Amino acid sequence: MARNSDQDRPDGSSLKSQCLGFPAILSLAIALVGPEASPAIGLPPIFAQSGNGTWLAFVIATIGLVFVSLNINEFASRKASSGSMYTYVAWGLGSIAGVLCGWALTIAYTFGGMAAISGSVNYVNVLLRSLGFQVFPFLIFAIGVGLAAFLAYKGIELSTILLLSIQVISVSIILCLVYIVLSKHGFAPDMRQLSLQKVSFQNIQLGLVLAVFSFTGFEGATTMGEEAKKPLKFIPRTVLITPVVVGLFFIISSYVVVLGFEGNQVTLDKSDAPLNVVSNLAGVSFFGVLISINTVISLFAACLANITAVSRILLTMGRHGLLHRSIGRVHRRNQTPHIAIALVGVLIFFVPALLSLWGTTAIKIYEYTGTFASYGFIMTYILVSVAAPVYLYKQQKLRAANVVISVLAVLFLLIPVVGSVYPMPPPPINKLPLLFLMLIVIGGGWFMWRGWRSPRLMEEIKRDAEG
Repeated sequence: MARNSDQDRPDGSSLKSQCLGFPAILSLAIALVGPEASPAIGLPPIFAQSGNGTWLAFVIATIGLVFVSLNINEFASRKASSGSMYTYVAWGLGSIAGVLCGWALTIAYTFGGMAAISGSVNYVNVLLRSLGFQVFPFLIFAIGVGLAAFLAYKGIELSTILLLSIQVISVSIILCLVYIVLSKHGFAPDMRQLSLQKVSFQNIQLGLVLAVFSFTGFEGATTMGEEAKKPLKFIPRTVLITPVVVGLFFIISSYVVVLGFEGNQVTLDKSDAPLNVVSNLAGVSFFGVLISINTVISLFAACLANITAVSRILLTMGRHGLLHRSIGRVHRRNQTPHIAIALVGVLIFFVPALLSLWGTTAIKIYEYTGTFASYGFIMTYILVSVAAPVYLYKQQKLRAANVVISVLAVLFLLIPVVGSVYPMPPPPINKLPLLFLMLIVIGGGWFMWRGWRSPRLMEEIKRDAEG
C-alpha cells in the first residue's frame, strides 16, 4: 500500500522507483524460490516420502501453484504496491485479513531466509570436509547473513544484478549434469519412476507437502511494486512464469537425480549432498565440487532475496504505524529500507546461530526453518486465493472462471495443510504447526490491539486499499 506522496513518508524519501526491468524482477522471484536448493538439498526428504513418485509430486505442485498465481495476478495486474499480498488481501477481504496475511508473509520470508543460509552453511561444511577440516557454523552464519544484509542495504539494482548472474550460472551447471546423467543411461526411460513402482497416493500426498515448500517465494515479485519499471505488466508476467519454469526444472532434475542414484549403496533419502553423489556416479566428480561451490552461492542469493522481499513488507507496515514508524524509513542515498533490513538480518542470523550452538546440524536447521516458512506461505496463498474472487465481485468483474480457479487453488493448498498434521510427523516437526499458530495469534493480537488503540491505523489501511 504505497502512499502517493513522498511527504507522507516518515523521512520524506521513497524507494527507488521504476528502476527494475523484467529480467531483474524475474531473477528476484527465482532467487526467492532458490531452484538449485531442491536438487542439491531438498530432494532427500521428498524422496523419503514419495520414492519413485517424486517427479509426480512436483508435477502436481506446479499445476496447483499456477492456479495460485492466477489468483495473485487478479491483483498484480490492476495495482502495484511494495506491500505484496499484505495489500492484495486487504483489497479483497479488508484490513484485518490483510494485516494477518502480511504477518504470515513476514514469518514466511524471514524463516525462508534462515533456511537458505542454513543450506548454504551445510554446503560450506561439505566443501571444507572434503579438504579435511571444518569451521564453526556460528561464524559462517554471521558472515553469510551480514554480507546478504549489506548487499540488500546498498541497493536493489546491485542485488538483482547479482541474483540474475547467480541464477543463470547455477541452473546451467545443474542442467549440464542432467544431460550427462541422461546420456550415461542412453536416454532410456526409467520405468520404475514412470510406472510409479511401489508408490501409493499417500506417498504422493506426503511428498507434496515438501514439494510445495520448494516453490515458496515464487510470488516475491509482488514486493517490487514501487521499483518495477512497468509493474502492472512485468510483475504479473513474472508471477505466472516463475512456477512454470521452476516447476519444469524441478520435474526434470528430480527425475534425473533419482535415476542417477540407481545402484548406489547410500540411498537418496540418506544423502546430504545428492548432486555430488550423482556427479561421482556419472564419472564427473569435478562437477561435485563445482556444484557445492555453486550451491553455497545460490543459497546465499536466496537469503539475500528473502531479506529484500520481507524488508518491503515491513516497510509498508511501518509506514502504516502497525510497527514502529522508523521501520517505514528509507535510506536517502541508497533508497532502501535500511532499518527493516537490519532488523530482518538480526533475526535471520539469531535463530539458526542459536540452534547451531545447541548442537543442531545445518541440514536439520534447513529442514526445520524451511518447513516453518512453508506454513506462512501456504496461509498467504490461501488468503489471496479467497480474496481474489471477493475483490473481483466488489469491482463487478467476477466471472465463473474466477470462482473455479479460486476453489481449485484452495483445494490444492489444503493437501499440504492436512499433510503437515496427518499423519503426525515425527518430533520436533510435529510441534512446528502449533508454534506457527501461536505466532499468528500473538502477531494478530498485537496488530488488533494497535488498531483498537488507534482506530486511524485501520482506517488508513482501509483508505489505501480502497484508493
